Amino acid sequence: MLTDLQKLTIKAIVNIFETGRVKGDYGRVTLLQGDTGHLTYGRSQTTLASGNLYLLIKDYCSEEGADLAAELSGYLGRLEQRDLTLDHDYGFRALLKEAGDDPVMQEVQDAFFDRVYWEPCLKSAAYINAQIPLGVGIIYDSRIHGSWYLVRDKTIAGHGKLEDMGEKSWFTHYVETRRNWLLNHSNQLLRRTVYRMDNFQQIIQSDNWQLALPITVHGVRVDESMLVQHSTVRVSAEANEERLLMVKRPYLRGDNVKAIQQALANADIEVVVDGIFGPGTERAIIAFQKQQGLVVDGIVGPATRASLGF
Repeated sequence: MLTDLQKLTIKAIVNIFETGRVKGDYGRVTLLQGDTGHLTYGRSQTTLASGNLYLLIKDYCSEEGADLAAELSGYLGRLEQRDLTLDHDYGFRALLKEAGDDPVMQEVQDAFFDRVYWEPCLKSAAYINAQIPLGVGIIYDSRIHGSWYLVRDKTIAGHGKLEDMGEKSWFTHYVETRRNWLLNHSNQLLRRTVYRMDNFQQIIQSDNWQLALPITVHGVRVDESMLVQHSTVRVSAEANEERLLMVKRPYLRGDNVKAIQQALANADIEVVVDGIFGPGTERAIIAFQKQQGLVVDGIVGPATRASLGF
């Protein structure tokens, strides 16, 4: 039976594969050309094309106290339809990134990824009678990365069943089979993920089947202190008026909008100072961003706000 520390180690390994961080990156938004999953998001990079991104955001929007529920709920229809134009909806992507800092989103993601990936991983392990920690970690990685069943069956067809050869031998063959499958895949992006199997092969070669710590994965050292931490209170010192400002329906209003408009006017940008963030203010923001060499998206985020003197 897995210990709590072994479970955390398995998740840390996959977090590193997915986002480069031991704890994962809850606000990570990724779009790679040629990725059939299209826009991917969160600690374990769930995808738009699979429909799982819709389920995740729906869960978040239903949680009491979710900071950005009102803003993101407006996208649920498009997410449910797997609208691929969301790949390049930079307002949506900015909201996802901001939501990653919300403790509610982090809790939702932890619960969601456990339900969608971890629990099925344990069922897959039980199905083939796998118990060794590294083996469970290999299954978990494949459940998140995809095509567990395909490569499992390839391994059985090519080498035999786990019960006939033992876990260490079977998982060694599985990693070799999956590495060859990735390396020769028609999708060039998948070929680039062969590093996942390279890392598992290194752990196998070190005979660390119990995932004893410390362990180095893809150049990142993982030790117990990084996984087992005392609870901390995660409260942002950012005031409400410092959240993203952009064109929404109904239009955002208030003194914070008026202050931004006044700063634009002071910078000789033509704008009506009325405290209403409408299309005119968006055009003024775009003009200012072009002038300052910023990302041109019409959204008042940290970089634009700082350039305006806030």
